[in-house]
Amino acid sequence: MKFILIACSLVAFFSCSKEDIKAAETTNNNSIYVASIAISGSDITTGTTTQLVPTILPSDAASNLVSWTSSDNNIATVSSTALVTALKNGTVTITATATDKNTVQGTKTITISSFTVEETYNYTVSNAAELLAALSKVKAGETIFLKGGTYAMNTKITLSTSGTLGNEITILGQMQGTRAKLDFSAMPESSSNQGIIVAGNYIHIKAIDIYKAGDNGIEVKGNNNTIEFCSFSECSDTGLQIDNGASNNTILNCDSYFNADSTLENADGFACKLSAGTGNKFIGCRAWQNLDDGWDGYLRGTDNITTTYTNCWAIKNGYLKDGTKGAGDGNGFKTGGSDDKLLKHNAVYKNCIAAGNVADGFDHNSNRGNVEIYNCAAYSNGNNYNFSSSNPLAKLTIKNSSAIGAYGSLKANILDVTNNGWQNGIVTDTSDFESIDISLLIQARKADGSLPDVTFMKLKSTSDLIDKGVVIDGIPYLGAAPDIGAFELK
Repeated sequence: MKFILIACSLVAFFSCSKEDIKAAETTNNNSIYVASIAISGSDITTGTTTQLVPTILPSDAASNLVSWTSSDNNIATVSSTALVTALKNGTVTITATATDKNTVQGTKTITISSFTVEETYNYTVSNAAELLAALSKVKAGETIFLKGGTYAMNTKITLSTSGTLGNEITILGQMQGTRAKLDFSAMPESSSNQGIIVAGNYIHIKAIDIYKAGDNGIEVKGNNNTIEFCSFSECSDTGLQIDNGASNNTILNCDSYFNADSTLENADGFACKLSAGTGNKFIGCRAWQNLDDGWDGYLRGTDNITTTYTNCWAIKNGYLKDGTKGAGDGNGFKTGGSDDKLLKHNAVYKNCIAAGNVADGFDHNSNRGNVEIYNCAAYSNGNNYNFSSSNPLAKLTIKNSSAIGAYGSLKANILDVTNNGWQNGIVTDTSDFESIDISLLIQARKADGSLPDVTFMKLKSTSDLIDKGVVIDGIPYLGAAPDIGAFELK
């Protein structure tokens, strides 16, 4: 085997002259080419620079020369020696490309937060009166900032003014320290006493706690809204409900818990139901100890809509705040249902967990649509998965999912159920996981609102669920194939 030696300076690992590159490129066809590039380095939280270091495999590649590029030179640049220089806060992707064939690349995402940013808001409020005054004036592209503390609310808030794409109306609570808590406990239980009605479009509500609303904590009736890092607790109906044709809304990193109504029937954690529109998304949300269901998809007045759920956790629904069993249904994820048992609520679940719910973890309820369940996990529910032959689904797809104990009933007009923790000779039990302590799922969120890191149903390195799944679009994996269950082994 023939190799070409290239004499470069001390920084040759990162750069070389044009002549060196040309020499490397003329290496004969028997040369060993670069197969992979891994890049190590740190985010820039102080100062303005960070040094990246590439690891090139195989180590005996004929040329270890790489070129460097930044995805956004307005945020940060990268030199030929892999020194990243930050220009402002943001996120960039740095790419190293092997010069031997110019096809193998490695990437590293760098987050920059070292620049001091003076936040300016159109309105800053600290009590209910100031908040209501600001809401009466706010326009598209403007922000209302709520200082931390309790806001004693005596009336519901209706947000009817809309933002636009790229110019949302933002209602932002204090992210660090004491949060803004809207306390609606002065308002009695009533179907007209919601906490906030989001009737407009392109509204972003973030980092606010909604407490003891007389009906829904938030009712979403508009389109293209985002509700992020909020909580809804002890409301007299569902914590957050989407209805009235509302479509393409995103509910991100929100918690809904201890909601209970006097009728003992309607208080779910979250609901996309009744007359809801299509394209609504729940991402990174948790629902626990709600009187009725964690999520309710029951339809009345709409048909053939699709709702997606990603990294959502339904925990001990059907139990009350004091831990006793309530009189509600107690399902984790109720996929659909309707009065006439004919309506279709298509649902897609990815990396979701149902644990400790009184009734079903994933529930049919005579939904006639298509339900897809990928890389989900169920444990200690009345039934882990329950899809019956009465008023069956049009199609049920379950892949890469697990259940500790009996997986339940899986019926539909069309079944596509493969590569799960109860198939292909695999047995799923407690020995596969680091922990089965359900209480871990309700630990505090991270500072940015994302889900906590938990050991609950995280795979042990000895588990036979590793690499036993099939590739699903949009779900990343490590190793030879996806793992089975809600968490990929790191």
